Order: sequence, then structure tokens, then C-alpha cells
Amino acid sequence: MLRVDDIAVREVRGENPLVLTGPVSFHIEEGEIFGIVGESGSGKSMTALALMQLVPGGFKVTGSARLGETDLVAAGERQMRRVRGRDVAMIFQEPMSALNPVFTLESQLVAAIRAHRSVSRGEARRRAVELFRMVGIPDPETRIGYYPHQFSGGMCQRAMIAMSLASGARFLIADEPTTALDVTIQEQILQLIERLVAENGLSVLFISHDLGVVARLCDRVAVLYAGEVVETGAADMLLRNPLHPYSQGLLRCAPDLSHIGVVQRGIPGTPPPVGNWPKGCRFRDRCEFAQQRCAEPQELRDFGAGRQVRCCRAGEIGMAISA
Repeated sequence: MLRVDDIAVREVRGENPLVLTGPVSFHIEEGEIFGIVGESGSGKSMTALALMQLVPGGFKVTGSARLGETDLVAAGERQMRRVRGRDVAMIFQEPMSALNPVFTLESQLVAAIRAHRSVSRGEARRRAVELFRMVGIPDPETRIGYYPHQFSGGMCQRAMIAMSLASGARFLIADEPTTALDVTIQEQILQLIERLVAENGLSVLFISHDLGVVARLCDRVAVLYAGEVVETGAADMLLRNPLHPYSQGLLRCAPDLSHIGVVQRGIPGTPPPVGNWPKGCRFRDRCEFAQQRCAEPQELRDFGAGRQVRCCRAGEIGMAISA
């Protein structure tokens, strides 16, 4: 469905242009839920915005991202206006900020539908009501006329998902769609995404810092640190036996109810400033396994079964931990 090769976001001008994130490479199969995890500032959301060509002014996207026959990086603005919504849609982090507060949800959904379909306003409204019903919003005929502030956070997120499906997009980017929701609403949203994948054949890029949610939902996972992929593989395998020291540190930071009162080691230090990354392994200044050879450039190495790790010591570290 999607193949991303060396996508990066960097400044347009300057002798030493700032690189916000990248290069990042991954692929997503049809009907797959692919997760991206990492600390705040690791480049998760910026990578998603790069795919949509929604990066901040003064920055450009390099590399390639092929969605079917379309290269999302090389496409011009006119072509991207057709692609956004019709082929690829995005659920943003904060639905209350993504929805326009001065327009009803009906007007916003109808506009999204008519942007890519030649239908009457009445037909578009019927489609909007149908979408509200599909995502589980009660009494959709009435609530379609509500303003965003009349909805709870969970209902706004459902409305955002309905809007992302309005024009029949087959690829969905979900940028931390459950972060601000309580656990019961969070589970409902996850079930909704699973159902949409099963019933409509969607492919999903799911961005999160919650490893429990990723383990619950995703088929495969990529771990990002300082703007690059450090490990990728099947979700159950990677989360059960991570091979990169950063992935191991993330798992140690997850709450463990079987060890109440035990202080976990976590990850020492702080992430490097954006663009001011160490040479070689970008994690080496915080890594307990770092050696002199870690100052050399690190490539993603294949460990079989679709597993790749950007660490020269991944094999011995993994064996030591399993022992």
C-alpha cells in the first residue's frame, strides 16, 4: 500500500540546513496496521505530516513515499489536494483543534465529501449521517448539526474518523488518536479502527507513545529515535524481545503492575536537540552498552523474520538479555 524510502524534513535554505527528522524508511501492506513509537520529539508526527506535505514553512520533504502509483513527496500541490482525503486521510492528535469551532460538523463533513465527489448537498448530508452512524455516534441525524464544542473528546475523535473516511480514503494516518481520552473511550476508538480495517480493508499508520496500545492494535512496529528508525519488526516479537537498547529502555518505562513500588531504571539523560545529533549512533550518549565503534555510522541490519535493528551490538545484547 505504501513504501517510504529515506523520507526526511529539512530546511530549504542555509549552509548547514536543519534536519527535523529522517531519513526514515518503512513499508505498509494492504489491510495492515503499522505502528510508530518513540519519545516526544522523536519525529513521529513530523514524518506523518511529511507524508501529507503539511510540514512547516521554510522546510521541504526529500525522499519518496509511494502510495500506489502516486509519490506523495514528488506530487505538486494541486495533485496533493486531490490525494488528501480521497486516497490518504489523517486523524490529527487533538480533534478539538483540528475541527473548525465556528462551523457545524455537518457543514465540515459535507464540504469534505463534496471536495472529491460530484454529489448534491442533500446526498452529501445523507452520506455524512451514514458515516456518523458507522463510527458509533448516537442519534446521528440530530448530532450531525452539532458544533465541535457540543461533543466530548471521544465524540470529536469519532467525528474526525468519520471525516477521514468521507471520500473513501484507503490509507489512514492516525496520529496519537487516543492520547487525550480515558481508557474506556480509548478502547472504543481502538475497536472502531480495528472494525474499519476488517470491514473496509483500510491500511493504517498508527502513531503512539503508548506501548500497551501499540501491542493491542498493531501488526508491525517501527521504533523512532532522534528522527530515524532504530528497530522494526512484528509487534509481538519486538515488544516481547527488543534488540535495540532504546527499545528496551522504552519497555522499562512502561508501568508494570506486577512490580508495584519498584523504581524502573528508565532511560538516562535526555534526547539530543533536533538536528544536533551525535555522529554514528544517535542514541550512544544515553546507551549503557555504548562502545567506541558506536561512533561509526550505523545501518539497519536484518535479523530475519522481517526484523531490522540499527545497532552494531544488537545480537550480543539480545542474547545477553534473553540469558
